[in-house]
Amino acid sequence: MPVPATGRLQWTDVPTPLRARLEDALGAPVTDTNTPAGGFGHQLAAALTLRGGRRVFVKAAPDTDPLTAANVHEAAVLQALPPGAPAPGLLGVHRASLWTAVVIAHLDGPHPDLSPASTDAEQAWALLDKLTSSPAPAPYRAAVSATPSTAATLHGWDELAADPPAELPAAARDRLQQLAELETAWPALACGDRIVHGDLRADNMVRDHHHGVTFVDWAHATTGPACIDAASLAPQLVLAGHTPENVARLLRDHPATASSPETTTAFLVALTGHWHRNARKPAPPGAPGLRAYQHRAAAAGLALLSHRLS
Repeated sequence: MPVPATGRLQWTDVPTPLRARLEDALGAPVTDTNTPAGGFGHQLAAALTLRGGRRVFVKAAPDTDPLTAANVHEAAVLQALPPGAPAPGLLGVHRASLWTAVVIAHLDGPHPDLSPASTDAEQAWALLDKLTSSPAPAPYRAAVSATPSTAATLHGWDELAADPPAELPAAARDRLQQLAELETAWPALACGDRIVHGDLRADNMVRDHHHGVTFVDWAHATTGPACIDAASLAPQLVLAGHTPENVARLLRDHPATASSPETTTAFLVALTGHWHRNARKPAPPGAPGLRAYQHRAAAAGLALLSHRLS
């Protein structure tokens, strides 16, 4: 099946044998589906309502689709996370007709509000402190060991410094050589033994009515330095209305980042360079909003770095 030009695969795109297998495993037919807003993947990612009212969340795609490997990786991660981790439970993995579906416990609630008026950001920071306060347990390390981390390969300032785009913001242009030099330090600092979600932003969280803020979409999970998720969340807070100065202060004081300021800065530089470089590329199939998001995130990351490097 070709990648949809816009939007996601729908429940009706899933082959009938796999839909039947899922309904049999779940013990009831599907009566309704809902695809939450957010995200940039094109696979089926939908809440299914079963007869009787029970709901589950399902991700599915053809086995030839690269996102299937990511979905299977996420299933292994969810099964291996330690008790109390802010993640939904895994309900099963099912295959039929050369498709694979991952079934995850449904979370009941909206995406969190990361704005200064809400306490959701504070809860997310507390969860990151708890999640990274000790090394990842052995089952988690085993679950992610076969999937190379993409975090170490993040870059962009090297290419931008070699051929600066005319529209590159002055704040970046004035620091190009410094940013490119800081970025080169990141790969050597990328190793670590802590749990890393790897893609933390508001639409990869749910404020569940029973469990509070919970992290979802663990497809990029790996091990690494404790600072990665906190530094990834920081530009999201700027996008949500926090001032770069206040977010820079949070990074300075948070346990996950305070103990490794050099690593935190190198990662944030590499991540922001990745956004600045990729935002200028054509939109990939099935992700029409990705480049616009990267433009916004790049601006937020640069504003944060301007305070952190001053």
